Amino acid sequence: MSFSDDFADDAMPLLIVDGLRKSFGKTVAVNDVSFDLWPGEVLAIVGESGSGKTTLLNCLGAGLSVDAGRVHYRRRDGEDVEITTLDEPARRLLMRTEWGFVHQNPRDGLRLGVSAGANIGERLMAVGARHYGKIRGEALDWMARVEIDRTRIDDRPLTFSGGMQQRLQIARNLVTQPALMFMDEPTGGLDVSVQARLLDLLRQLVTELSLAVIIVTHDLAVARLLSHRMMVMQRGRAVELGLTDQILDDPQHAYSQLLVSSILQG
Repeated sequence: MSFSDDFADDAMPLLIVDGLRKSFGKTVAVNDVSFDLWPGEVLAIVGESGSGKTTLLNCLGAGLSVDAGRVHYRRRDGEDVEITTLDEPARRLLMRTEWGFVHQNPRDGLRLGVSAGANIGERLMAVGARHYGKIRGEALDWMARVEIDRTRIDDRPLTFSGGMQQRLQIARNLVTQPALMFMDEPTGGLDVSVQARLLDLLRQLVTELSLAVIIVTHDLAVARLLSHRMMVMQRGRAVELGLTDQILDDPQHAYSQLLVSSILQG
């Protein structure tokens, strides 16, 4: 993918991150990170384990409090929301309506004790759907879209493979057509062939739905396939931010060069 003028058509960013900082004791996990995210844009956050990328993602999604900085989100109604000061009910409302979060371990994003259909339907009910037939029909449609056999609608996620669980988690999040998705290593822990099919599916859905996505990954191939821009993190800092292809083909920061060269040598 390449970042184009398509995003410039919208006069305002969807997300504005300014000077974000988060520490755990004496360890600074996120240190003065700033960037903008535009509607329909996919931003990959990359770096080695311990670079702070997952902590940053959780701060952006208001799952973690921050020590300093601001995160502004522009809702569909045009209102600007300060994420770092949201109370829990307001955060949950955003997560049910305008946001989605895909976890690395799909079991963290699913209710394992209820059926696949109920996992998808619960999110629809959270935004006001009440007609059982329509909810079930929507769940069936989304199971087909993420390539899960529709006959499995009454089966519990515990009976699904890891790849199927991840596709179900994606369907659960996308059924309400959020504006912004957070993804934490969505292909991590899956077999290579399953990863490839899931990536194809994600790319297709992101394009079809014009989703804005922030995806955390250690896999630069995933970043190249899915993202328009890429942020490279090292020890909590964003050391490079730019077009994905430009960074991967001509990294400027020494740490980015090391990451890219390690992939090429591997």
